[in-house]
Amino acid sequence: RPLQYITGTAWFMGMPFRVNEHVLIPRPETEELVEWIVNDYKTSVKKVSLLDIGTGSGCIPISLKRLLPGATITSCDVSSDAIAVAKENAQNLDADITIIKADFLDESQWTHFAQYDVIVSNPPYIPFSEKETLHANVLEHEPHLALFVPDNDALLFYRKIAGFGKTHLTEGGAIYCELHRDYAVATAVLFEQAGYSQVQMIKDMHGNDRMLKATK
Repeated sequence: RPLQYITGTAWFMGMPFRVNEHVLIPRPETEELVEWIVNDYKTSVKKVSLLDIGTGSGCIPISLKRLLPGATITSCDVSSDAIAVAKENAQNLDADITIIKADFLDESQWTHFAQYDVIVSNPPYIPFSEKETLHANVLEHEPHLALFVPDNDALLFYRKIAGFGKTHLTEGGAIYCELHRDYAVATAVLFEQAGYSQVQMIKDMHGNDRMLKATK
């Protein structure tokens, strides 16, 4: 059992987040995604509106609110248990963010959302057939809902996010996503074919293609 679940705490961006088996343990690679967004918007004179999709513990939106205090931040998750954890973390870390329950894959629920300058997501991206490649401490304890996608549709969430951004991203706004290294190039092509410009990928600390930015 992962130490973070035993202690109930995981550190992310220098802050202690409460975690349990209903949410993923925050990873250092995701800190790099947060830092990319902060660097892009820390000098913005506009009040930035931001949506985090699949919030889990709330580590991404809470960290962004702490580092971009002028931003208006909304996050969503399909799991009521994850939302409970995220709300507790937001309260404990004094982050004024809005957290809503929504099944993002259900396009009929997209009417609940406004328009945003930034959309960020670390979505499920591991095909279920790859589950045996994961360490037992991940496979046996972390929530499969937040890890896996169908074998026949590895880019499911990215395709939905690209479609969502067409109507819910402001002109000149940007989507930031964490990637599966083996599908990074295919994900970039997906966003390009969806009409996004300046699709950038950067590598994580281990040299893997891990993060993407696509501009509308």
